[in-house]
Amino acid sequence: MNERKAIPLGIEDFKVLRDRNCYFIDKTLMIKDIIDSTAMVTLFTRPRRFGKTLNMSMLRRFFEKTDEDNSYLFDGLKISEAGEKYRRYMGEYPVISISLKGMKQPGYEDAFEKFKDIVLSEFERHDDILSSDRLKPMQRKKFENIYNGTANDSTYFTALKLLSDCLCTVYNKNVIVLIDEYDVPLENAYFNGFYDKMIDLIRSVFESVLKTNDSLEFGVLTGCLRISKESIFTGLNNLAVHSVSDDLFTSYFGFTEKEIKEILEYYDLSEFFEYVKKWYDGYKFGDDEIYNPWSVLNYISCTRTDKKNLLRAYWANTSSNSIIHELIVKSDRKIRDDIEKLITGESIDKPLYDDITYTNMNVRSEHIWSFLLHTGYLKALKIYQIGIHNYFTAVIPNLEIVSIYENTFRQWFDESIREADKSVLLKAVLEGDAGVFQLEVNRWLLRSISYHDGYENFYHGFLVGLLEYSDEFLVESNRESGTGRNDIIVKNVLTHDLAVVIEIKTVKDGETLDGQCDVALEQIEENQYEVNLGYEGYKNIVKFGIAFKGKQCMVKRG
Repeated sequence: MNERKAIPLGIEDFKVLRDRNCYFIDKTLMIKDIIDSTAMVTLFTRPRRFGKTLNMSMLRRFFEKTDEDNSYLFDGLKISEAGEKYRRYMGEYPVISISLKGMKQPGYEDAFEKFKDIVLSEFERHDDILSSDRLKPMQRKKFENIYNGTANDSTYFTALKLLSDCLCTVYNKNVIVLIDEYDVPLENAYFNGFYDKMIDLIRSVFESVLKTNDSLEFGVLTGCLRISKESIFTGLNNLAVHSVSDDLFTSYFGFTEKEIKEILEYYDLSEFFEYVKKWYDGYKFGDDEIYNPWSVLNYISCTRTDKKNLLRAYWANTSSNSIIHELIVKSDRKIRDDIEKLITGESIDKPLYDDITYTNMNVRSEHIWSFLLHTGYLKALKIYQIGIHNYFTAVIPNLEIVSIYENTFRQWFDESIREADKSVLLKAVLEGDAGVFQLEVNRWLLRSISYHDGYENFYHGFLVGLLEYSDEFLVESNRESGTGRNDIIVKNVLTHDLAVVIEIKTVKDGETLDGQCDVALEQIEENQYEVNLGYEGYKNIVKFGIAFKGKQCMVKRG
């Protein structure tokens, strides 16, 4: 096992991956398809951690003209076997390659400073052209201003255009422009309140380097979303977009099932294929079934040395999942019902929007479902058209994403319960008012997602959370008392004058809420759950039988 290749976990530089002889799933025919494409600018939209950055690094290492020969990196790979037509492109072009994934600052000024750093770093990477006598005087002056940090802010709006002109002049060859994670600064700006300013910056940068640029050979961008043309791609008529719903370039991001079987076999983990499929498969790009590469590689990394390793949501740890949290927190009853259907394995049908802006990404708008599709939180079982409008049938892709929805909802619901004013509920319980007790519990059940239907332990934890109100009242659960083990006890630990015994039942087929309340009360009496409370000095003891069915609850006092 130790002689097998290392897993390239977190390695996003193609050269580093190849130099370290890591396991590599060959995606190099993407280069061939880009060369064959007639598009001047191509945008690939895929969820995070699906190999976008590694592929962009691969493109740079293939096309870029450098003093160092990088051709060995592609030895034995598919692009090297594609023919001389494609090999002659290798190492022939100046390349501008930047990533905007680091632009996550809380304010526009700081984000703009980060952009300036990104630009400066790329200028420094190409500073050898300053020694060329081909540079025109004005080009040299502007280049040096940015290089020395003396350029004014407005210069950075067209800095990449300047760099491309300088490179084209020196190398006498048009420039390839690679921009990775182009929409990260837009998402960050949306959530931090400076979206309009960031739109102006990104639009100006893109228009100068991708639209009005005679020095451009072609450009490639990656991101999670296709942001509407009206926002940042105004007038860019030569833009080709390949999203999760398109049929081209589908297998180059993420792992296909064939690739999954091969890597599991290589690491002697074929026995876990079905588990990996349930947890990390389920994405559909065009007609191809795709696995989440980040999660698969993490799982293999852990499991190859410990075959008892549990499957888990590795992808959840790569982001705050803020959109899911916002969806749940700000959703109305209809959206929560849709989420509930998805979590329980059902499908929902929603309008499909390919062009999205963050400003219309309100969680209560129809655009939110397309956003979740493009960012990997939903899968399109099918895409269809009614009239002039497109729709898709949505499901949650796999168990990993189900767990993200469930855990996010559970966290929000627990926080809601802790922060809520539950004095009315507790007063009803202590006074033995079954009607108000029932009304309050049902009110909270409506806010929940009943994917736990039939599980008594969910309702048990749900009630304990509702009843924990103040230090004056102690809530105990599953304590031995009498001849059995009670569900919930609430007692006043200051005065020892009042205690409440609660027994919970769930309603199964052929049973009724009313009947199960009676069963619960009978159990309290038969097992004498109040005996220990008597020993502790409690004389006023209230007994409740509670029955649950989905989002319905009935409370009876004994």
